[in-house]
Amino acid sequence: MSRTIEPGALDFGGIIKPGDAIVWGQACGEPLTLIEALLDQRAALGPLSAFVGSSFSNMLKPDHADHIRFSSMGALGSLRGLAKAGVLDIIPCHVGQIGAMISQGLIGCDVALVQVSPADAKGWHSYGVINDYVRKAVAEARVVIAEVNVQVPNVPCDHMLHASEIDYVVPSDRPLVSVPPARIGEADRATAALCAGYIEDGSILQFGIGAVPDVIAQLLIDRRDLGIHTGMIGDAFVDLVEAGAVTNATKTVDRGISITGAFIGSPRLYDFVHENPAVRLCGSEITHGDAILSALPKLVSINSAIEVDLTGQINAEAIGGAYMGGTGGQVDYVRGASRSRGGRSIIALPSTAQGGAASRIVMALSGPVTTARSEADIIVTEHGAAELKGASLAERARRLIAIAHPDFREGLERDAHGLLTRGY
Repeated sequence: MSRTIEPGALDFGGIIKPGDAIVWGQACGEPLTLIEALLDQRAALGPLSAFVGSSFSNMLKPDHADHIRFSSMGALGSLRGLAKAGVLDIIPCHVGQIGAMISQGLIGCDVALVQVSPADAKGWHSYGVINDYVRKAVAEARVVIAEVNVQVPNVPCDHMLHASEIDYVVPSDRPLVSVPPARIGEADRATAALCAGYIEDGSILQFGIGAVPDVIAQLLIDRRDLGIHTGMIGDAFVDLVEAGAVTNATKTVDRGISITGAFIGSPRLYDFVHENPAVRLCGSEITHGDAILSALPKLVSINSAIEVDLTGQINAEAIGGAYMGGTGGQVDYVRGASRSRGGRSIIALPSTAQGGAASRIVMALSGPVTTARSEADIIVTEHGAAELKGASLAERARRLIAIAHPDFREGLERDAHGLLTRGY
């Protein structure tokens, strides 16, 4: 039976042991009250380790690494500050792998910290705005500590959390983490328009948050019978549903229901999904599962990148010694869309960086290969779309140079002379 502890009386001593590995809900599902207490008490509890998928709360600071060793799949959100300070261990893995890695003990989980909605009459809590690998953490943890926040929406989940699975309940009443809308520029609008051209009536969509996804949603309000199966959903989703564009009618699984692993947005989004039977918050084995994605017809995935080389290799992680992104779910969806009947995979990025001083279409990557060139399909910048699937290496180079910023095309052609003449 779970024990209830008021936030002011929360003392992790005797609950969390030195050497424990902790996993907590990420993104807008961060259990803020629990994290605050953990950080305040870390000196008395440590040493500890914590796996954090992403963080948008700005709570975590490099100073907190004095007693907690942090790890993640990337430097997403405010984790970038930890990475810059050299106190974040990066574990290369796809979102779809994290749950299994927790189950296998490759990512330790002695303690699970989760944020959930109040329980219904039968004792079931919703995970609210984040599911992905949280369920696996709950299953493996020695101790489950749940922040039961009255402001968490009661969203239908593939598996709810029962009160009997919770060891300690900490009640709270505080706003969830919100992510403000991105600023939209002309390059974003041009890129989004090109991406939208690949989305037909009946397409099933995966896209994230940011300027380009927000504009794409605006451009799709005239489409019909769109479906949603994605790792995350932002406020733009609400606009599509309210416009009547999303029905999920063409899905072979979960027909009529929008599937996601996370809601990352504002209170408007959280209010919209509260007790909404047309959405379902699922674990990553559902949102990123190979068999499920490949079975969805006309799956169109749209993801971002830091840079793309002239053969189609994609870097979405690091550049210039700075770790800025992560492997995330990009490869899961690139592969899933390519195996979907009628599916397409799009990588959208600006043509330049550093205020126009550097090209994002490059001869050779300056960081890791997140997605192999053998998986690449369509690369889009504000200057055009390069369709790479089935194209030779030399032809890929020509098509990618054509969508680079005009200021860099001549230099790229010169650097690629050997590739263009040899063919490899």
